[in-house]
Amino acid sequence: MRAARAVLEYLKGSGVRHIFGIPAGSVNAFFDELCELPELEPVVAKHEGAASYMAAAYAKYGGGLAVCIGCSGPGATNLVTGAANAMREHLPVLFLTGAVPVNTMGLNASQELEVSPIFQPVTKYSVIVKDAKHLLEELAKAHRIAVSGVPGPVHIAVPIDIQHADVGKPDIPAGASRKPMVPELAAVERAARTMLDNGRGCILVGQGVRGSVDLLVELAELLEWPIMTTPQAKGYIPDDHPLYAGIFGFAGHESASEVVSDGSYRTLLIVGSSLGETATNNYNPGLTRGRRTIQLDFDVTVFNRKYEIDIPVLGDIHLSLLMLLDELKTLASGAKHGESGSSRTRAAETEFTEAGKEYNTRNALLSLQRCLPDDTRYTVDIGEFMSYVIHHMRVPAPDCYSINVHFGAMGSGIGSAIGSKLAEPDRPVVCITGDGCFFMHGMEILTARELGLPILFVVMNNARLGMVYHGHSLQFNRTHPSFGQEAVNITAMAEAMGIPSFRACGMDDISRDFISGLMQAKGPALLEVVLQDNNVPPMGDRVKFLSSFGK
Repeated sequence: MRAARAVLEYLKGSGVRHIFGIPAGSVNAFFDELCELPELEPVVAKHEGAASYMAAAYAKYGGGLAVCIGCSGPGATNLVTGAANAMREHLPVLFLTGAVPVNTMGLNASQELEVSPIFQPVTKYSVIVKDAKHLLEELAKAHRIAVSGVPGPVHIAVPIDIQHADVGKPDIPAGASRKPMVPELAAVERAARTMLDNGRGCILVGQGVRGSVDLLVELAELLEWPIMTTPQAKGYIPDDHPLYAGIFGFAGHESASEVVSDGSYRTLLIVGSSLGETATNNYNPGLTRGRRTIQLDFDVTVFNRKYEIDIPVLGDIHLSLLMLLDELKTLASGAKHGESGSSRTRAAETEFTEAGKEYNTRNALLSLQRCLPDDTRYTVDIGEFMSYVIHHMRVPAPDCYSINVHFGAMGSGIGSAIGSKLAEPDRPVVCITGDGCFFMHGMEILTARELGLPILFVVMNNARLGMVYHGHSLQFNRTHPSFGQEAVNITAMAEAMGIPSFRACGMDDISRDFISGLMQAKGPALLEVVLQDNNVPPMGDRVKFLSSFGK
């Protein structure tokens, strides 16, 4: 058995069903062996970077290890951004890259580059295997590291000759599984006592609450504490819940800022947020000022990173919430807790309004959502339109947004749509992207067509880099001419690829009939929204933060 086959047998036994990437000479041994393994389906992308975003989304929504493969040299470096993206989202992705034969290393071989050190800052583990007898043990080790503790990406470089090496009939080790991180009971008890004794409080929820939303909502209802979400966590808390106070941070809501500025909330419970720049409205000191702080997370490095945390609770968030709820109920059953909680009745109500008649980004997106099924998942790219999605679009169903505001990689939403659809085929998926992002990774719509994936790609085409344009206008009172570009008919591009498409040029064009027709296509479809909106996007204090460095 070739070593490459042994690797694939291990992955098959570990539940892997798709391998994302691009074939090339330095990884062709893997692709050749795939001919004999129909259980593993290769998803051949048009660019390795897009393949990495597909794999990340597949890991996120498939609930297991995802695999992405690229050739030595440029193929590997094209994967680095996706690895960083997966690292920020704590997603277990195995990045396999080729490498030149061991005996040609250092001889300027074709596409030679030592990539293991390059991957080290953006993965949990990165190694090159130079002896075939160590390959399976390194693979099992990398898998274990990827899913343990704080999940994240790993990388293994496999030289061409190692892939082809005969390893006999090796014992294929069992796949790795994650062991729960159980929080210390003492920390949970201290947190519960503080929450009850310290009076009114509020909750800030990050993306780490995914999979534990019901417990979080139950806890908030028990205490009657308002819930704020970070931009990254949009889609986890229903916006019609009476305790929902909106989004705090980038493109957030005034209602959430009012909660933060209200000194009567004397405790802040932080659940699953690393309290980064976009989540804290540019590290707003008022978030924790005058408050007792409790933070639930499975990543010990997030505690006291920027804000002083009084009670860190280290453990899986689901277990921490379960234990915290039990402790609160036990304590509350013996005595009435603190002061009366929130009197808020849907604090963000005034900011979630219906679409108006003016043809602008906000109204176009709201009209689009009105035409789509409630359970649609939106994979949202990076750009001006993203702030409108965060600020204005509704949350009609659980887990309905995928927005990586943290790392902010343009084009990531396009690959994410494909990975999401493969992981959950029955869920409607709509990618909202812009012309700038589309010109980076838009050819993956052809990948979706080749796979027969019914995804609606919505391209907000304003013939410029919209967020850059508005940001520079506000910060410097001028913009460089290069931010704009000659208008391109993206619908015609889709038609050339045999993909159903429609070009919207006004509010009347965004109708249920047109959208339903596109959604019923047997493969991908494209809606191009041609619109140059000169309204200032709801970016919050992002521009103020950047402007502070020019003073």
